[in-house]
Amino acid sequence: MVEEVEFLVVGCGPAGGTAAREAARAGVETVVLDKDSVVGAKRVCAAGLRPGFCETFDVPRSIVHCDTPRLALFDVRFREYEVFFGPGHTTTREELDGTIADLARKDGAHVRTSSLYRSLRRDGKRIIAEYADMQSGERKEIAARHIFLAQGSTAKLEQTEFGYAEWQNGLVTTLQYRVYLERPAAAIAYQTLEMHYFPTQDGRMTVAWMFPKRDHLAIGLGVMGKMPGAMLREELDRFTARVRDRLYPGIAHTIKTEGHLLYGAEPRPAIAADGAMVGGTAAGLVDATNGEGIYEAAMSGRFAAHAVAKRAAADPAAEYQRAVKSRFYRRLRHRAHLMRYLEKRPARYALLFEQLAKAPRFADILQREDHERTMPDRLYLYQQALRFAARANFCS
Repeated sequence: MVEEVEFLVVGCGPAGGTAAREAARAGVETVVLDKDSVVGAKRVCAAGLRPGFCETFDVPRSIVHCDTPRLALFDVRFREYEVFFGPGHTTTREELDGTIADLARKDGAHVRTSSLYRSLRRDGKRIIAEYADMQSGERKEIAARHIFLAQGSTAKLEQTEFGYAEWQNGLVTTLQYRVYLERPAAAIAYQTLEMHYFPTQDGRMTVAWMFPKRDHLAIGLGVMGKMPGAMLREELDRFTARVRDRLYPGIAHTIKTEGHLLYGAEPRPAIAADGAMVGGTAAGLVDATNGEGIYEAAMSGRFAAHAVAKRAAADPAAEYQRAVKSRFYRRLRHRAHLMRYLEKRPARYALLFEQLAKAPRFADILQREDHERTMPDRLYLYQQALRFAARANFCS
C-alpha cells in the first residue's frame, strides 16, 4: 500500500517550512521530506532578513543575531556608499530553517528528515513521489493530492514540465567563510550589511558580502557559472583580506569554510502544473542584484499553503502560480536585467550607488515591493531611473 497524504512538501527551507506550517495550521494533512538529518544544519547562506520578516511570518525574534540599519555598497574600485534602511536583520539558516520546522511540527505537519526525494509520477489525480529513507536505506513512495517542490537551486527539474533551458546559465558558484573572532570586530561591522561588486581574475563580475552574526562574521562571494575551486578560494581570500584590514586587523580568528550553489537570473517560466508547485530558489525567486531570496521563498510557501487550503478552488496549482507571478516576477525580472546591464560596464555600479546614497527616498522605494508603491512613488522612481540611464549610457 502506498502511503497517502493531502499535501507533500519537498525541502524544509523557508519556502517548504512556511508552506508546511501554514497548511497544517489550516487543517491540511501535511508531510515534509528533507534530505538533511537536522533541518538547516547544512544550509550555506549569508541569511539576511528584510525588515519585519519575523513579524510577517510569525517567527520569534530570538533568531535575529544583529539588527543592521546600515547598508554599505562597494563599487569596482572599492569605494563605499552608505544607505540606511529598515533595519535589516541577520541570522543563520540553521536557526531560521530549524525554527520554522519546529513551528510546523507544533502546528501538525510531519517533518521527515534524512528523506531524499528522487522523483514523481502521476496516477490519476494523485502525485506519487519516490524518496530514499537514508536511515533505513529503503526506497519509499508517498501519494499526495498536491506537492510543493522547494529543494533550492539544486532541484533537478529539467526533465519535468518545469524545465527551463536557461536555468544552468543562471547558477552561481559561491564560497563563504564563517570568521570566528577572539574579540569583537569594529563596532560598525555589527550595524552593517556589506555588498561588494568587482571583477574576478578572469573578468567575471562577482557579488561579495560581509554579514555580521552573533558569534562570527559571514564573508563570502558568488560568481556566475563554474569556477575552479582553487581560483574561487583565491578570490575569497583576497576579498577577506580587504574586509579584515578594515574591520578586524590583528584580531586572532578561526575560519569555517562553506560552499554551495545559488541562482541569479530570471525566475522559471512555469512553476505549477496538475497539482505540483515549485517555490523558493527552486523557482528562481531570487533578487539577482544581491542574492536575496529568503522573503520570496517564505512568501511562495505561504501562497502554496493558501492555495491547497482552499479546497473549493478549481485549480490550486494555477492559483498559486498566478499569485507568485503577480507578486514577484516583474521585480525579479527587472533586477536580473539590471544586473546584466551593470555588468556590461562596471563603472555603472558607482553611478547607481552614488545616486542611492544621495537620494534616500530612491533607496527606500527600491526596497519596497511593487504593490507597496504609491503612484507618487512610481513617478519618482521613474524619474530616478531616467536620470540613472542618462548618465549610465555614456559612462566608460
